[in-house]
Amino acid sequence: MGDVVSAHLDESRRQFIADKTGKILTEFCQFYEEQYGVALFNSVRYEIEGSGGPQSQLLHRKIPLEDRTIFSGNLFQYMEENKKWRNRFSVVPYNYGLVLYENKLAYERGLQPRILINSAGYKILTSLEQYLELINSNLPGPPPKSGNTSVLKCPTQFPLILWHPYARHYYFCVMTSQEQEKWRAVFQDCVRHCNNGIPEDSKVEALAFIDAVRMYRQSKEQYGTWDMLCGNEAQVLSNLVMEDLLPELKNVIGPRLKGKAQERHRVWIQVSDAVYRMVYDQTKAHYDAAVAKCEEQSPGMQSTIRTDMDQIIQSKEHLASKIRGSVFSKAEICVRNHVQPYIASILEALMIPTSQGFAEVREVFFKEVTDMNMNIVNEGGVEKLGEYMEKLSRLAFHPVKMQCCYEKMDQLKLEGLQQRFDVSSASVFKQRAQILMRQQMDDAVYTFETLLHQEVGKKLNKEELCKAIQRILERVLKKYDYDSSTVRKKFFREALLQITIPFLMKKLAPTCKGELSRFQELIFEDFAHFILVENTYEEVVLQSVMKDIMMAVKEAAVQRKHNLYRDSIVMHNSDPNLHLLGERTPIDWGEEYGSGQEDADLSDEKQRRARQVMSVIHVDEGTLPCDLTSLEASPEATEQEESPDRFSSPPTRGSPDSVKEIRGMLVKEFQAEAPVAVDTKVEEQLSNGAVVQESKAIVEREEEEEKAGQEAVQGVAEHAAESSTGRPEAGREAAAAAPTSPAEAVSPAADCAPAEHPEPSDQETGEEAAAAQVSEVGAKPSLEDSQRATDDSEGIQTQF
Repeated sequence: MGDVVSAHLDESRRQFIADKTGKILTEFCQFYEEQYGVALFNSVRYEIEGSGGPQSQLLHRKIPLEDRTIFSGNLFQYMEENKKWRNRFSVVPYNYGLVLYENKLAYERGLQPRILINSAGYKILTSLEQYLELINSNLPGPPPKSGNTSVLKCPTQFPLILWHPYARHYYFCVMTSQEQEKWRAVFQDCVRHCNNGIPEDSKVEALAFIDAVRMYRQSKEQYGTWDMLCGNEAQVLSNLVMEDLLPELKNVIGPRLKGKAQERHRVWIQVSDAVYRMVYDQTKAHYDAAVAKCEEQSPGMQSTIRTDMDQIIQSKEHLASKIRGSVFSKAEICVRNHVQPYIASILEALMIPTSQGFAEVREVFFKEVTDMNMNIVNEGGVEKLGEYMEKLSRLAFHPVKMQCCYEKMDQLKLEGLQQRFDVSSASVFKQRAQILMRQQMDDAVYTFETLLHQEVGKKLNKEELCKAIQRILERVLKKYDYDSSTVRKKFFREALLQITIPFLMKKLAPTCKGELSRFQELIFEDFAHFILVENTYEEVVLQSVMKDIMMAVKEAAVQRKHNLYRDSIVMHNSDPNLHLLGERTPIDWGEEYGSGQEDADLSDEKQRRARQVMSVIHVDEGTLPCDLTSLEASPEATEQEESPDRFSSPPTRGSPDSVKEIRGMLVKEFQAEAPVAVDTKVEEQLSNGAVVQESKAIVEREEEEEKAGQEAVQGVAEHAAESSTGRPEAGREAAAAAPTSPAEAVSPAADCAPAEHPEPSDQETGEEAAAAQVSEVGAKPSLEDSQRATDDSEGIQTQF
């Protein structure tokens, strides 16, 4: 593979890539330094003046997933080096990086992972046809003829492919369609989280970076939304460079690609990935230097801002008035002719799926709490509360349970508007709405558990506890309705601006942009770092359309079908002590209300490792793969056999030709696993945390107990649904649909989580560990490089 890449990327071509990257980064850093001063001024001004926006009614959890392993399970992965399918034990830690281990035993021993994947910018594909269509469209030269064979042959009918326009692709497959759907939800959650790598708060560096990206692209006459604004700053900049660099490389390297379409696909993906890694390394170093330079100048700039705040504001207002007098009338005409007639249709297209998604979040939350209340009536009472609340507290981060909410955004269609308004893809808006749904769900759950924790301290009996849960549920739902309305209206306004402002800037550029240079003389030299003509011009254009957008959203809020509060309805914080409760130490339900005796025997380290949120991979057949060696002898398999301390595997053999044969191999691999102690729970033998099926007698006994308690619980469910929806009919429907069995429990892999979770490398680091490193049993993984590469990858990206 290295020889193939070296043949196309010789020394002269690598130097060309480095020079081209350096030129682009130098231009970008000029924009960044300019925008840094503006962002710093806006931050200090906001700090001094403040902003009286609507106050959130729900509490916000500060660190929702600290030290948590979200899910784990087994996947088949295609290894391009030896063209074999290998079984990998996959773990998704709290940072949403996909970490692949040799097998479960290597994970339990804390050995080095095989691969660390940062999924920012990836797309999840579930068929080879989708994959072929994408790679054919990105292949240099004429497109291959239809009917060409695929790049790989999948041994099952359920592939999962991670596709990236520039970086390496990853190929997985599973055994059933149910597994495929669950893993697809897991991967989508990872992509959604990693795409939001830039913080959305008022951090100066983040705001300066986003504005600099927009201004740089506009200087190249690239307007509209950009679906590659994903990942952290270094990843976004790498995408920015590749957007300009890759077309040139295609023209140079494309004609040199020989062989069949399958071989050309393979070589081009390797070349593109190698270039992307080179660009990333250079980009990260360049950007870090620019940030350090701006931070060094920040104290002096802040001193100037605080001293001359009034003069800077007056100077900016004077500049804005002059620009407004020159371009505002042209902007208003453009808005009236090209934007205003379409605002209502854009808003309608956004509101329907978004409102349905938020309504689904409400229903899922209501159902989970109601099920928990029923279960407390049927069994356990306060003794089971800790177990139920531990599961409920992570509801927002359960990709399968939240999938029904996220899927509502798949209805968002902007095809009729994309060409007119230069919207590259609706995925930007879909992911933003889905992230807001998850945030609102977690806020509702956190508020509920905070209020419930206060009530439980009063030593309630079972009946009093159920009534308290019902009262708190109604209280939280009211707060959710208000907050979700506020969040949605803000999302609609921002989305409309994202769609219309780039369009207006592009329309006005021929007549207005040339006149901007003459306004530069109106800015005092001392204030030139904090006032930019381009930014002020953009604000004037924004004002020309903002009135129409605000009016459209206000009119939509009156319509009942969207379930929005009117702007005139202001719900002040009716619980002044609630936010004080939210500042306390996070609640550990498992520790306070768990079984106690068994947990007391565990060490603190083991308890911390055992805290799992969920394991979502279930297989009906009862056994799962633990390790599937390559089908023919390979160097990797030989090394594994030579190492006596590593997990032993059965002898390798020929490739499986059918799913049935793979299943047989999986059963044998599972049986070859090291024996488990007698007193160990059966669940620990399963690599995915699946719950062992109970005996028929136990199930029948539980069904009789549930049937006996169903009538007593019916009134609780009806009252809950009736109170939350305001409609008796809805209450009866919810009560009829609500199950009386305990909420679906997903047992955590208690002893699986290692003490530290490796973070994915931003540049898609592929095979990180050599077989010799893995062979040392008990050796702690050395992840300094991957952690150093992702120190700045946490946070949430703002919309562009």
